[in-house]
Amino acid sequence: MINITLPDGSVRQFEQGVTSLEIAQSISEGLARNVLAAKVNDTVWDLNRPITEDARVQLLTWNDDLGKNTFWHSSAHLLAEALEALYPGIKFGIGPPVENGFYYDVDLGEQHFSQDDFAKVEQKMLELARGKSEFTRQEVTKAEAIAYFEQKGDQYKLDLLQDLEDGTITFYTQGSFVDLCRGPHIPNTGFIKAAKLMNVAGAYWRGDEKGKQLTRIYGVTFPKQKELTEYLERLEEAKKRDHRKLGKELELFTFSEKVGMGLPLWLPKGTLLRERLEQFLRKAQQRAGYQPVVTPHIGSKELYVTSGHYEKYGADSFQPIRTPNEGEEFFLKPMNCPHHCEIYKTRPRSYKELPVRLAEFGTVYRYEQSGELHGLTRVRGFTQDDAHIFCRPDQVKEEFLKVIDLVLYVFQALGFENFTAQISLRDPANKQKYIGADEAWEKAENAIIEAAAEKGLTTVTELGEAAFYGPKLDFMVKDALGRKWQLGTIQVDYNLPERFQLEYIGADNQKHRPVMIHRAPFGSLERFVALLIEHCGGNFPLWLSPEQYAILPISEKYQEFAQQVQEALEQEDIRGYVDNRDEKIGRKIRDAEVRKVPFMLIVGEKEQENQAVSVRKHGEGDLGSMTIGEFIGMFKAKIAEALNK
Repeated sequence: MINITLPDGSVRQFEQGVTSLEIAQSISEGLARNVLAAKVNDTVWDLNRPITEDARVQLLTWNDDLGKNTFWHSSAHLLAEALEALYPGIKFGIGPPVENGFYYDVDLGEQHFSQDDFAKVEQKMLELARGKSEFTRQEVTKAEAIAYFEQKGDQYKLDLLQDLEDGTITFYTQGSFVDLCRGPHIPNTGFIKAAKLMNVAGAYWRGDEKGKQLTRIYGVTFPKQKELTEYLERLEEAKKRDHRKLGKELELFTFSEKVGMGLPLWLPKGTLLRERLEQFLRKAQQRAGYQPVVTPHIGSKELYVTSGHYEKYGADSFQPIRTPNEGEEFFLKPMNCPHHCEIYKTRPRSYKELPVRLAEFGTVYRYEQSGELHGLTRVRGFTQDDAHIFCRPDQVKEEFLKVIDLVLYVFQALGFENFTAQISLRDPANKQKYIGADEAWEKAENAIIEAAAEKGLTTVTELGEAAFYGPKLDFMVKDALGRKWQLGTIQVDYNLPERFQLEYIGADNQKHRPVMIHRAPFGSLERFVALLIEHCGGNFPLWLSPEQYAILPISEKYQEFAQQVQEALEQEDIRGYVDNRDEKIGRKIRDAEVRKVPFMLIVGEKEQENQAVSVRKHGEGDLGSMTIGEFIGMFKAKIAEALNK
């Protein structure tokens, strides 16, 4: 008998060789009908693969990310089977799952493929899916695999086989299609009820621009047609909310080829938005005891060699800046933490003054491949709301809890209510990826796990997702369209203090090493603004909106009064503009609605006589007449409510 530990901590005994499907059947038939794969210890397995020793088992359904991942991996094989049936002689590269679906890279030879062919391929996929073909796994020798693909004339699979050794090679078969694949897969194709091809593009084999260009076909599948319909509706809504589109329409930011790819230019309204975000967090940080610092945009190579970043990320940085002095090299700053370590070292520190909390809105630069750049979400220059807390080991948990509170405050003020905290730990099977002693890692990981539990956060644990210098707590936020984004992060680090020889004098009058906590509630301002734009569709929270009101005079003779109203609002730090155009009031209202201005203040003869404004709210309509003082009071009450003051 073997012991199987389930996610709730319960332990069940089964005969050696039990499959994950049999475990599911022992729990309930309903679960067995819906389970797609299983996570056995730390690896996802096929449901029918025998378990021969004690193991932790998590049964994966469509509601689990790893379940979706397996479903879409199998769907890529189904796409390949359909393509092979429709395009004889086709050759196959790779077909992995991706965040929203899957793709397959194929070589069609002289045959043509375009969006006009999507419908017939989708139809063939569903026809094959209805056959409920099982995905069967077969271990093969390297010689057998080479012989099979030589006979098929598939040079891409033969290329992949060069990197594989005997004992690591498996084939998966469903229906008439055989593929070189590690797996795992869903039990059979019958689980796939809805299929849609989304895009077709070119892709170089193995990313080599000198290599053959293949055809990359993207698709997505679902276990129910209703879910596909809802997904396509969300995509249409996402197009309307695309931060690149709204950023242009609302005049927030732009890009210039002459400035350089991935280097955003913030326009006046976007700068106001960005500054308001910074002011919001600066106030919260000041209350929490952070001290502001400023560091240069470059640093010497030696700084990043000391920190370990050069070894891990040197290849992803911009080329070094060389000075006339021989051997002197600088890098555009890829991160702020080494600079903050040097600030901590400027003078001796006592245990009584810890924790030291240093905060900076620091702009950093990382070289992203041009094909990976995307609006504000993937850029080459971005500003982090970075802070580093240097504390005693006995203060780590308390400081971590305080940072969680700060992140939750930010999310509450901006309307992010749906999020999960991901506990990102190192991969115990691949420790060479990380720096530092096991004892330090265990302390750091336990502090994060305990703090998240104490705050009652909804958490998931991911092995292998830690930073190279320490574990972290990543906040995964779901936006209004149900998409997941990684925003705030908190990291515990015992390693940089060691590498930089940071010290404090303890109560015993001896030197001790502080612990370092890295944190960034926004993550980066660029990515955060992109998410915020799409989450709220450009309808920013009132306190954050670059233009909080538009004063709309009915005619030219009320422009002077409109100016008086604006001056009164500016004295209260309420931002907006007067629309003095020679247009009808209906047009002015429509234009203000398009610009997503929260309040429209209409002024005419009656308003001028009563020193009042006629108030309209964006998306809601007329709120009636108010004195200027009444409007200011209502405005401030709404902002105070939003910021929980």
